Amino acid sequence: MKNFANLIKTLDSSNKTSVKVEALTDYFRHASDEDKVWTIAILSHRRPPRPVNTTLLRIWANELANIPLWLFEESYHIVGDLAETIALIIPTTKEHSDKSLTEYLREMIALKKQTEEQKREYLHQNWLGLNYYERFVFTKLITGSFRIGVSQKLMTRALSKATGVDEDVLAYKLMGDWNPNTISFQELILDEKSSDFQSKPYPFYLAYPIEGEPSSLGNPEDWAIEHKWDGIRSQTIIRDGEIYVWSRGEELVTDKYPEFQSFLQNIPDGTVIDGEILPFPDGQIGTFNDLQTRIGRKTVSQALLQKTPVIIKVYDLLEWQNEDIREKSYVERRLSLENLMESVEGKNLPLQLSESISLNSWEDIAEERMRSREMKSEGLMLKRKSSPYQVGRKKGDWWKWKIEPLVIDAVLTYAMRGSGRRANLFTDYTFALWQTNEDGARELVTFAKAYSGLTDEEFRRVDDWIKKHTVERFGPVRSVTPELVFEIGFEGIALSKRHKSGVATRFPRILRWRHDKKIQDADSIENLKSMIAQ
Repeated sequence: MKNFANLIKTLDSSNKTSVKVEALTDYFRHASDEDKVWTIAILSHRRPPRPVNTTLLRIWANELANIPLWLFEESYHIVGDLAETIALIIPTTKEHSDKSLTEYLREMIALKKQTEEQKREYLHQNWLGLNYYERFVFTKLITGSFRIGVSQKLMTRALSKATGVDEDVLAYKLMGDWNPNTISFQELILDEKSSDFQSKPYPFYLAYPIEGEPSSLGNPEDWAIEHKWDGIRSQTIIRDGEIYVWSRGEELVTDKYPEFQSFLQNIPDGTVIDGEILPFPDGQIGTFNDLQTRIGRKTVSQALLQKTPVIIKVYDLLEWQNEDIREKSYVERRLSLENLMESVEGKNLPLQLSESISLNSWEDIAEERMRSREMKSEGLMLKRKSSPYQVGRKKGDWWKWKIEPLVIDAVLTYAMRGSGRRANLFTDYTFALWQTNEDGARELVTFAKAYSGLTDEEFRRVDDWIKKHTVERFGPVRSVTPELVFEIGFEGIALSKRHKSGVATRFPRILRWRHDKKIQDADSIENLKSMIAQ
């Protein structure tokens, strides 16, 4: 644990990529194989399930620190991170532990089935046996919310330097459904096994937001244009008579979409399709809000299948006739994909081809982008016709040109402190719009939360205003005098019975502080709902 904690401390204390890569490389060269596997798992979001809920963590840490609970809560709200708060308030002793990262994680897995008293005793013993940073890392692992400023791509680069295995090969090896508690470093990283190939997806190729004017990309005839669909990015794999559906988050979701089983009888083995899972109620593309009724369900009932059917909008072919074709050009892959779609035409599969459009001018492309909401898309994808299918996010060949956000003026009504470097500032805001009651009176109704979009200086000014205009406190939340108006942007909107306002917005964020507007000038729920058709 000591070596892992020192690694995290180094990673957390620098913003330089070179420093992080060097620290990770050195760690992977010297750590035990078991600890390497667990480190790879943790940094690629494969953490063991949380054995203790956060309420008990707070109570037991407070007992050990021997301070009033209110003081712990105030400290927590100021620090902004539970693990860091616990690491700070618990007294440091001269005790130390030589247990490895693997030993700790296996104990945490076993801890989940133990009694509350056993859990309490285990935490007290280990909190007192670790120094500050080790205690911080230990508690982060217990909470199951271990996040550090290291992307999987950066980790893969370091792992490649330490092992000599090619980065792209490593990216492929780390995809899929592997368990750090049962797999060895040799099996995961060093061995070459053909059986691993059957269910594994390829690393996804990701686009960058377009920079500047699209015309800077050169001749528009060099680019294929597609709509950017708002669903769940996926790879559908058909090999050896089996189907595997993977989300971009590297989650195997085959059982969530039983309608895709029909592909097995109609699509040949050795096929991997890249596409977007979209809701398709009443034979039309629905909203992401529709899709959320399918996400996270442990079982998908027949009623839900009928209410919210789904399709895959397919836009790329990565494997065809058991051959990896990613190095072929977009045009070549597209031709194979179109041939595949022609072969299944008329078979009523939940599969649709995403149209690839060739346009002769940037003006025509901009006009097509303006049709995005009509097409139920987020904007356009621009793909260089000669481009291979690459690994991860790389500039140059794939760009996304999203439509301008929907915009509405709203009133700040509630605030919470932020996290990380904003833990001492109120930066997480709840916004409201006007709604007219049956008696004709107007009231403010909350509709969205947002915590990005202002400059640091603006956040400090709003924070100062919030502290002076707090009306009530509800734990970490403060209600404030309704006075400040902000312009809120969002990608989409849908009716929702789960929200008091009756609508759900997609990706809300602050666009600007409207100093020129009074709360009477803010928009209404009716204005918001009128955007649904846009």
